[in-house]
Amino acid sequence: MNEAAGQKGSDVKRIGLVTGGGDCPGLNAVIRAIVLGALNRGWEVFGIERGFEGLLYHDRVYPMNRHHVKGIIHTGGTILGTTNRGNPFSLRVVEDGVSRQVDVSHRVVEEFHRLGLEALVVIGGDGTLRIASSLAAMGIPIIGVPKTIDNDLSSTDFTFGFDTCLNTVMDAVDKLRTTAESHRRIIVVECMGRHAGWITAFSGMAVAADAIMVPEKETLIDDVCELLKARRTSGKKYGIVMVSEGATIKFRDESGNIKTLDVSQSGRKDDFGHIQLGGIGKQVAELIKYKTGIETREVVLGHLQRGGSPSAYDRVLGTRLGVHAGRLALKKDFGKMVALRGMNIVAVPLAEAVGQMRTLPLEFLDEAGEFLR
Repeated sequence: MNEAAGQKGSDVKRIGLVTGGGDCPGLNAVIRAIVLGALNRGWEVFGIERGFEGLLYHDRVYPMNRHHVKGIIHTGGTILGTTNRGNPFSLRVVEDGVSRQVDVSHRVVEEFHRLGLEALVVIGGDGTLRIASSLAAMGIPIIGVPKTIDNDLSSTDFTFGFDTCLNTVMDAVDKLRTTAESHRRIIVVECMGRHAGWITAFSGMAVAADAIMVPEKETLIDDVCELLKARRTSGKKYGIVMVSEGATIKFRDESGNIKTLDVSQSGRKDDFGHIQLGGIGKQVAELIKYKTGIETREVVLGHLQRGGSPSAYDRVLGTRLGVHAGRLALKKDFGKMVALRGMNIVAVPLAEAVGQMRTLPLEFLDEAGEFLR
């Protein structure tokens, strides 16, 4: 029996769609698949702008049609907009010049019902899906779709956006290599990934970096410096060092004491409770220059890694996840997240999917270490 016939038993007719957290290549492919799938079943689908904040403001929710998703599969970002703020359980408000956090989750639930929505599809990373799981516990029928360039979500083998990000980093480093070689410099490239080293490790292997520094494995920078000096002595006149923004890096000071670099210098947190990382690339570059005497520069790729047209892999994966999210809505199988397992798309409990961060397996670092000597 095809889906068109099977939909007769479903009373889901109106769904909402929201994207939250950092933007990511492939989001529009997911949106397109969900919208077209809903319209093909005769449902109404409402786009909610700028994350969960959209459910707090009437002018940020609108009915979507085929025109909205025409020609977007190749575009980066999200047509719905997104934000790293707007956690309804801890919304930042300013009253009388004083900033404080308030719980407005009940207003999100009320607005969901006021709109007559019967399901909410939430596309996001760990922070967004944690909020979605909490809203599900309050009675909102939710389906999650995993999204992050960091590739650190448990319960899914890969997240869309990761592949595009890797190709963006690889292209940037290939360009940096030419200037590094021309000036006989060492270039330290700081990558995103927070406390997981997927981006740094995979892109580092792809560009044959001289060193890869990630959160999952402690690095003594003195050892890296000895390696860089040895390679220069052997004839290589430049170096590429890849470092994750949350890398675990230690160094010996002038007294021989072991100290650790600070990856969270600002001490600030976003509305999802994440410490804002930054500055590790500059610290590593300064130490390498000091310990080797070799001219060293740092490059922070930053939000460049989030942008651009999604790769073929991310377009296909995003589309498949969107299709299967629609199928879960058809079956009213809520409180689940669609996930990639091998070549198959499966449904996993949303509460379990956000249970823990998926870090880079140390076996991969052992493989990379075969040539990082």
